[in-house]
Order: sequence, then structure tokens, then C-alpha cells
Amino acid sequence: MLPFRQVDVFSSEPWLGNPLAVVHDADGLSDAQMAAFARWTNLSETTFLCAPTDPRADYRVRIWTTGGELPFAGHPTIGSAHAWLEAGGEPRGDAVVQECGAGLVDVRRSPRLGFAAPPLRRTGAVDADLRARIVRGLGLSDSGVENMAWVDNGPGWVGVDLGSAQSVVEVVPDLASFTDLKVCVIGRWDEVTATDVGADVEVRAFFADGNEFAEDPVTGSANAGLAQWLIGTGALPDSYVARQGSVIGRDGRVHVEAVDGQVWVSGDAVTRIDGTVDL
Repeated sequence: MLPFRQVDVFSSEPWLGNPLAVVHDADGLSDAQMAAFARWTNLSETTFLCAPTDPRADYRVRIWTTGGELPFAGHPTIGSAHAWLEAGGEPRGDAVVQECGAGLVDVRRSPRLGFAAPPLRRTGAVDADLRARIVRGLGLSDSGVENMAWVDNGPGWVGVDLGSAQSVVEVVPDLASFTDLKVCVIGRWDEVTATDVGADVEVRAFFADGNEFAEDPVTGSANAGLAQWLIGTGALPDSYVARQGSVIGRDGRVHVEAVDGQVWVSGDAVTRIDGTVDL
């Protein structure tokens, strides 16, 4: 039996964030066991906390989806750090240092848990054929897209700026066109609406793996990539709050801040299930 937690990430209110399954003390598990358990939880990600192999790290995390392992993902980073600290983990320094497939990631603890966005693996323009597929997959015309670029920090995201947050809310994806796409869309609320909803921008993230299509409730990696892209171009300020999940019955809040060129992505994390699991 191994210690287990299920953490709600990016919301302090019950059941409105993105759930994450976390298995502690997972060094003895095989890849096949990790993959099987991740499929069984059927969550967007399941993580396994292991001893670090890098002496600078506090712990090592393996991040699994139902379809395979990821080098990095955002809400699993915050949720895993929360679970590790709650289980009695003591970081060596002020920040928690996570080791993952993408390398070392700093996770600061105040004012809420937040990770330093890792460098983007792919940036720049999206080729014409892929752009056309994405526009079609979002059910839009090309004129409805203000900008598009790679914002891939591991999962494979393409960022799409629709300008208006209302346009983001109104997107109805064409499932048949998605196949293997991973797309995050963003738009801005006007000042009055931003005050009402408690967020400056609206974000949605869509992905497909074969015949399976999903909208992610709240996505740290996508928000990190969008921030690096749009803060970098001056299209967004150095500090803002993103809302995600409102269209699918969630209400996540992602806090974004750029300090000395480093983008930080933070949010609340609350354990909702605490126990053991027989693997």
C-alpha cells in the first residue's frame, strides 16, 4: 500500500479546479504499473513522487496521462508540490525544486504555490496547413484569429489569441477536425466584466489523442506558454489572472506574473482525498 492523495488544483472551492492523483513513495513501481494506474484514474494526469536523481532537487515526479508520460505539465507540478509538502516534505531552500522530464522546475510557496515556467521547446509561427486545421477545428474563420503561435513547453500546445474573451467562451470545437491537435485559446475581458468574473482573460484548452477529445478544466502548462508568448509580445501585461473551465462547469483561476523575465504560474491547491492505494 502506498500513500495517495487526490488534489484539486487552481481552485480553493470544492470541485471547481482540475483534479490530480498523486502516488507517494513510487520508486518501486514499473512504467507498466504507472501507466495502468493512470489509465484507471482516468484523470488528465496522474503523478508519481520518487526520490530525486539530481542532488539539487527535492523530489522527482513522473507525470502520466491516460495515453503516456509527459516531460512537464503545470497543474501536476503545483498539485505534486502541494502533496509532497503536505506529507512532510522539507525543501532545501526557499523554493521547492522539482525534477521532471523537462529538467528542474522551481516551485515557490508564497503567496500561493507557483512554478517557474520552463523554456518553450517550440516557438514561432505555425505553418499554413496546421493553422488551417486549427482554425477549422475551432469552428472559426481565419479572420476570427488575431494571432497564433507554438507555445509548446512539453505537452505540444499551439496558442491561439482570439482577442475577445467572449469569443473564447463561444468556441464550439469541430471534433472531427481535431484528431491529434493540442490547442489553447485566450481572449481578454473588458474592465467591467473582468471585475465581475474576477479574471482578466479567459482561457480554454482542447486536446485529442486518436479518437478521444477533451477540454481540459484548468491547464498550467498552457497558461505558462500563453503567458511567455503574449507577455513577450506586449499583448498582455506582466501580471494578470486567467479564468479557465467556466464552459464545462469548473471555475479555475490561474495567477500569472512575470518578474525579471521569468514567468511564474500559480494557483490554489487543496487535498480532497487522502489515503492509500494498493498497486
